[in-house]
Amino acid sequence: MRHQTTDTGRSVRLLRVGEQIRHVLSEVLARGNVQDDVLASHLVTVTEVRVSPDLRHATVFVVPMGGSDEAEVLGALRRNGRYLKGEVGHRIRMKYTPNLVFRVDHSFAEASKIDSLLRDPRVAQDLGRYQIPEDDEDDGDEDSRD
Repeated sequence: MRHQTTDTGRSVRLLRVGEQIRHVLSEVLARGNVQDDVLASHLVTVTEVRVSPDLRHATVFVVPMGGSDEAEVLGALRRNGRYLKGEVGHRIRMKYTPNLVFRVDHSFAEASKIDSLLRDPRVAQDLGRYQIPEDDEDDGDEDSRD
């Protein structure tokens, strides 16, 4: 049996399971099924779920909307981790329901920082020197239907 892997080296199965868990957690948090004052007052986005190869552990990356109160939101998610794991177990048919570990996703902040650096006039000036002019010629990829 061949194992399919992606460019990042993770198997397609792990990615699919992680995406299913992400959808379940997003739905539970969006509907307000968790009885917690902190989670009721904050919108939480589940950006990614990384599952271990044995499917026993899942790292859930979250971002509180507005980026504020990260510690409070993480604490609330950890307090309600057992309930969330139960919801995942009920909605996804798996041999084992993975343990959920919650982490704040800083990738959006990093992307914003890089974007602001690239928009700096001094950097833009340097980047302008190395841009390749675009060809106006047709590259032959489009269908020509006359």
